Amino acid sequence: MRPSLLPELINDPFGDPGVYVDCLFEGRALLIDLGDLRPLAPRKLLRVSDIFVSHCHMDHFMGFDWFLRICLGRDRSVRMYGPPDFIDRVEAKLAAYAWNLVHRYDNDFQLTVHALQPDGCIERARFHVRTAFRREPLAPQSCPDGVVLQEPGLCVRAVLLDHGIPCLGYALEEALHVNVWKNRLAERGLPVGPWLRALKHAVLRAAPADTPIPTPLGERPLAELMDCVQLTTGLRIAYVTDVAYHADNARRIIDLARDADWLFIEAVFLDEAAARAAEKRHLTAAQAGRLARAARAKTVVPFHFSPIYRGRESELYAELQAELDGVQVCARNARSS
Repeated sequence: MRPSLLPELINDPFGDPGVYVDCLFEGRALLIDLGDLRPLAPRKLLRVSDIFVSHCHMDHFMGFDWFLRICLGRDRSVRMYGPPDFIDRVEAKLAAYAWNLVHRYDNDFQLTVHALQPDGCIERARFHVRTAFRREPLAPQSCPDGVVLQEPGLCVRAVLLDHGIPCLGYALEEALHVNVWKNRLAERGLPVGPWLRALKHAVLRAAPADTPIPTPLGERPLAELMDCVQLTTGLRIAYVTDVAYHADNARRIIDLARDADWLFIEAVFLDEAAARAAEKRHLTAAQAGRLARAARAKTVVPFHFSPIYRGRESELYAELQAELDGVQVCARNARSS
């Protein structure tokens, strides 16, 4: 069955970290980290509704400027999530530019920025292009179990990890996956198409049986279309980067990535350089493999390779694989598996 979430590394494993998650049936996408975004076509960036940033080191955050450039002049609203100081960092980025002509824009691009705090609450602020991106504080929100985004079909959880500074790991999980039986639609004379989005949303939110669903042949009650869909366990994607290898981080990472269908995890050094990895608060390939095995991840995608291993990346893959006891290691994304 075709998955509804399709994750892929934005760059090769030596490039800036980041994952693009295409929500195939939603007409949107999600971004994890904002490093070098140039490999993504503008049309892909314009699908992005939510951005999840681990921390604000340059290789994880410099792409914000390019994303902003693509979105200016468009009527769009994007949500952003990050570590405790994230709102200040976004505000500083926006304040670096002069906005004296923004009153000429016909559309209002806006950002709603969320910063996860150590006490578990989320601080929030909004920035509108029409107000020259002046910071507008919003009421804080509670964040039970680290859930930063909760929708009928999607839950995103964040956990604070240690990289010398707070750094967020993320887990994206579909509550359920709705598959459509095309042959049963055909029996009713119904084609596949964008109208199926309303059907899937109704199923995911457990709408009443008499909920009207717009179809190309007119409205039909949800109950009449239920035998055209099948519910299966949703996909789970975890993302972990820029973390020191110690007991507290390990416990949090294993819990975050438990039973992940896709675990994107940094593997910066070979284990022979474990002392250097500890000094820089990064993982070795062997350490990443141990964490992935403990979490029972199904497919592991390593990234954030140190440039000292160019031409030797096979050693990083081999060291990771040796810890995984047959778990699949994927070079880049779902398409390459």
